[in-house]
Amino acid sequence: MSKLLNDPNEMSFLDHLEDLRWHILRSFIAILICGSIAFIFKDFIFDKIIFGPKNVDFFTYEILCKISNFIGFNDGFCITELPFRIQSRTMAGQFSAHIWTSIASGFIISFPFVLYQFWSFISPGLYQNEKKHARGFIFISSILFFIGVLFGYYVICPLSINFLGNYTVSSEIFNDFDLSSYIGLVRASVLASGLIFELPIIIYFLTKIGLVTPEILVKYRKFALVGVLILAAVITPPDVASQIIVAIPIVILYQISIYISRIVVKRNKI
Repeated sequence: MSKLLNDPNEMSFLDHLEDLRWHILRSFIAILICGSIAFIFKDFIFDKIIFGPKNVDFFTYEILCKISNFIGFNDGFCITELPFRIQSRTMAGQFSAHIWTSIASGFIISFPFVLYQFWSFISPGLYQNEKKHARGFIFISSILFFIGVLFGYYVICPLSINFLGNYTVSSEIFNDFDLSSYIGLVRASVLASGLIFELPIIIYFLTKIGLVTPEILVKYRKFALVGVLILAAVITPPDVASQIIVAIPIVILYQISIYISRIVVKRNKI
């Protein structure tokens, strides 16, 4: 995969470190710039996006209600109340939430540029035919990441918030969630989903360097399915319906990864 070590134009180890440092620095600058923009538009970020899933008129809840009525469950899946409040119990709670939410937003917004920096670092070590086969890497990876982010926001977040917000062990207890806890759930759901949806790209590169083959993926598919169910159980509320909803796209991604791995192996033989 990499070029020959005796290439006279090859950079030294220290040169590679210096190059990597600049790529990382540019990525951090992009994240900070996008994060600063998110910091300025805090009203939209918090009121419309972050706190959107805690409102009963959220898009996902309306869709679930319509599906419920369509399949004859009447208002079985309709959300009429989310009985909890969000509070900040520390002096710097709201400011810290503002800072870290802006940084997370900056990372999401600048993700294509961060990928471009990663690609710019590794692409000089590839042959021309490898660069050709990897064409569209940034676009496809970015699309998968943003689809994962949307899936996390519109599926995992509302399912988790609805379940945990309505869950009680006693009528004597009222749910008052800390701001950092609520935002942490939203942030983890969104970022985890975005990274999980990068599975086909990860499998592509692992197959390219010979660490993974289609046969291995097929052989361990049963174990992978168990792992998917465990992962779904970790990032969703402990109810079967939510776990199945989250597990389905991950299983599909795994199957797509097997197909991609086969394509890579065939191309390597040409």
